[in-house]
Amino acid sequence: MSSGKAFDRDSIDLALARRLVDAQFPAWRELPIRPVALSGWDNRTFRLGDELSIRMPTGPWYAQQVAKEQTWLPRLAPVLPLPIPTPVAVGEPGDGYPFPWSVYRWIAGEPAASAGLGDAVAFGEAVGGFLVALRGADARGGPAPGEHNFFRGDPPAVYAEETERAIAALGREGWSGAAPGADADWARGVWADALDSLWGGDPVWLHGDIAVGNLLMRDGRLSAVIDFGTSGVGDPACDLVLAWTSLEGAGRSAFRRGVGLDDATWARAKGWALWKALIVLAEDRGSVEARTTLARLRAA
Repeated sequence: MSSGKAFDRDSIDLALARRLVDAQFPAWRELPIRPVALSGWDNRTFRLGDELSIRMPTGPWYAQQVAKEQTWLPRLAPVLPLPIPTPVAVGEPGDGYPFPWSVYRWIAGEPAASAGLGDAVAFGEAVGGFLVALRGADARGGPAPGEHNFFRGDPPAVYAEETERAIAALGREGWSGAAPGADADWARGVWADALDSLWGGDPVWLHGDIAVGNLLMRDGRLSAVIDFGTSGVGDPACDLVLAWTSLEGAGRSAFRRGVGLDDATWARAKGWALWKALIVLAEDRGSVEARTTLARLRAA
């Protein structure tokens, strides 16, 4: 893997993928390489023929995820109720591209971000059941939180400085239409509750980015879970933020029942959701997604 030097994401294109495949995997030279609808930010994804996909990290932290996924996804797959990515090969840096990269089996389906959730209750139950099975997987020797997964699985306090800075910045103007001080006071209360407990059990497997872009749908039902780049073992609270980013009402209730975790874990989960929404809103005051998440958190 390269040093921490940034790499131009825009240079990761079909032509580069073609050159790397042709040079390193000549058996696949005849397979077409095509773009996909949601190529990704952490990794660029391309379709290789009909049965394979290419996943190319866009920076050094993301490149740390390649070996992790190659090692652990085949061990996790047998105990999970839905398909997850299956590694096929590992590519090497080359042609000016500085990172290792992966080839996976293609998984059919459309991200819930574009396909919709179908029946929200069934969706919430299915995601919750998947996370229960993931938590039940053998975590011995699994990757502890760190740079490779942006510290998912640590207590939310790992992002205390960012959160407090965002509260201070946004608190001067507010974001909900209430008095600015009221927004800041509410956020500090949610954050204090999140910091008030720690995961008391053994470290468990977590996905790290349970979001509608990584949940595939077929025929109106959850059919697969992809993008395990931020996976690891630790506190599973970060996997619950879907409750406020994408779910409401009966769907959220079904998800909460299905996940089966205690109130303290849900308080930490609210902290994770608050952190992400605040730092996004601090960068982009017009972010509808961040404002929606904050509104849902406040109404919960």
